Amino acid sequence: MTDFRIFDRETAPEKSRTFIENSIQANGMLPNLHGVMAGAPGLLEGYQKLHQLATETSFSKEELTVVWQTFNVEHECHYCVPAHTAIANRMKVDAAITEALRNETPLPSDKLEALRTFSLNMARSRGRVDERAVAEFLAAGFDQQNVLEIILVLAQKVMSNYTNHIAETPLDKPFQSLAWQKKSLATTA
Repeated sequence: MTDFRIFDRETAPEKSRTFIENSIQANGMLPNLHGVMAGAPGLLEGYQKLHQLATETSFSKEELTVVWQTFNVEHECHYCVPAHTAIANRMKVDAAITEALRNETPLPSDKLEALRTFSLNMARSRGRVDERAVAEFLAAGFDQQNVLEIILVLAQKVMSNYTNHIAETPLDKPFQSLAWQKKSLATTA
């Protein structure tokens, strides 16, 4: 595999430096993911903007965690599952929710489970979700805006998950205790 460079304040391309500073300010550190993304300033800028927009959706912190982690787990992202576990912990999301997402076990409410199911359907069908699935999602207490917001979050997660796959981004020290491997992969390893 090609070694992808992890940039920092001094080595980042000039067009990435503002985004590097934004990341350090927001996280208290420069996550390795952002250091890799700095190699393409537009990618880092787009990711940061989509992250901001995701946090501004109508989803509660628990619902947003479900959508983020559903895509991270589905995409088998070794980096984003631990990182978003840390984010969920910072947001004070119930640990039962984060553990159920990480372990692909039932969530503590039918509504959150419907959100995970629909998000998985969106990813697996590549947006070609059938009418019945949409109707079930809406009947669970969500609305059309939520359907569209899931697409926003999916776009954000494709950017980070795919970057981590191609770059094999190493976990940052604060996330190492939260390391994760997909259950089906862990049982065959």
